[in-house]
Amino acid sequence: MKYKIELTHTAEKFLQKLSKRNYELVVRAVYSLADDPYQPGAKKLKGVDNTFRIRAGNFRILYNIDGGKLIVAVMDIGDRKDIYN
Repeated sequence: MKYKIELTHTAEKFLQKLSKRNYELVVRAVYSLADDPYQPGAKKLKGVDNTFRIRAGNFRILYNIDGGKLIVAVMDIGDRKDIYN
């Protein structure tokens, strides 16, 4: 069963700033979460319930999973050096 992808305003704004190449890379990674949000590259963030991150090149995608409603909420997207601040 596919999950629904929801993006926060912050995530959408970051996507708009990306070059076409990076945009395609990140969007492909985001939509791969619809098929499997627990994919092998996903890492659970410590200290936060149901929050994970995946890599897309030098970018990190932070997201929450609501398994009951089959929703993946992309909270933030950013460069690996800035995302955790």
